[in-house]
Amino acid sequence: MNARALRNADVLVQAAAASYAANCALGTAAALGVNTRRVGWTHHALFVATASLTAAAVGSAVWRPRPSALALVPAAVPLALIPYLGTHGPRHRVVALSAAPFYAAGLALTRR
Repeated sequence: MNARALRNADVLVQAAAASYAANCALGTAAALGVNTRRVGWTHHALFVATASLTAAAVGSAVWRPRPSALALVPAAVPLALIPYLGTHGPRHRVVALSAAPFYAAGLALTRR
């Protein structure tokens, strides 16, 4: 496996983790009562970006396995469930945050 392919997979993992973190920050702000009505669409756009970047990172591991990208595979479950859980109530937050360990692991594995 060449070094460029490894870097590309790691860049996708880092981008997915950054998008996830930004989305969590915006969701947390909304949950804490910050008025996010004018930028509410951003939360949805970040979700789509997070899901797309996660899929791209995992997809990159199909051809050239990379531990950092493979660490994101379990994050697909909460990402798939979120649209069906509704936006209000603790279920949304718990499922959304259940992906955090996988993004943290993927990010940690890019440092190797």
